[in-house]
Amino acid sequence: MTGQERRAQLLDVGRSVFSERGFEAASVEDIAARAKITKPVVYEHFAGKEGLYAVVVDREVQRLLQRISEALQGEDPRSLLEQAALAFLTYIEDEPPGFRVLVRDSPVTGSTGTLPSVIGDIAKQVEYILRDEFKERGFDPKLSALYSQALVGMVALVGQWWLDEGEPKREDVAAHLVNVAWNGLRGLEPNPILKIKEGTDN
Repeated sequence: MTGQERRAQLLDVGRSVFSERGFEAASVEDIAARAKITKPVVYEHFAGKEGLYAVVVDREVQRLLQRISEALQGEDPRSLLEQAALAFLTYIEDEPPGFRVLVRDSPVTGSTGTLPSVIGDIAKQVEYILRDEFKERGFDPKLSALYSQALVGMVALVGQWWLDEGEPKREDVAAHLVNVAWNGLRGLEPNPILKIKEGTDN
């Protein structure tokens, strides 16, 4: 393997080991054994477990943010919320090892890679959706940051539960999440469906 190919292999192997065992339980020995190399090769590329973990987490965060950013189309606030929720859940469904890395334990030496830090990064990307809606309705736009954290956190935590349960369908989970977010508990629709799904069926 070239150095670049070996690095890519170690990132994939590290992702798998961290997903299964978490940061604390994983070891350089585990990673080297699965990659069928010696421990010094891991240190050569990443200087140890912490370095490999940091790169794995950063790559997963970027993959998730890219999916959400690419999914946001149009200006209708509800559609944008639906698109963001669906993109997040699609990432969870397509990349369960990556998502498990993000929500498992992380090094006590830093805050990156913890679920709150990931939620914060994503919330910043979708905050403008709420800010525009707040302005239009006469609410304080400064509160959009608070609400975006709450909404993204809700999707992330429900996503953890959904990944373990395996049901209901992704679109149904997204529809119910947006139902709570958009209508509030007082205005819940009994059988919510995604408006963007209705548009694609027509």
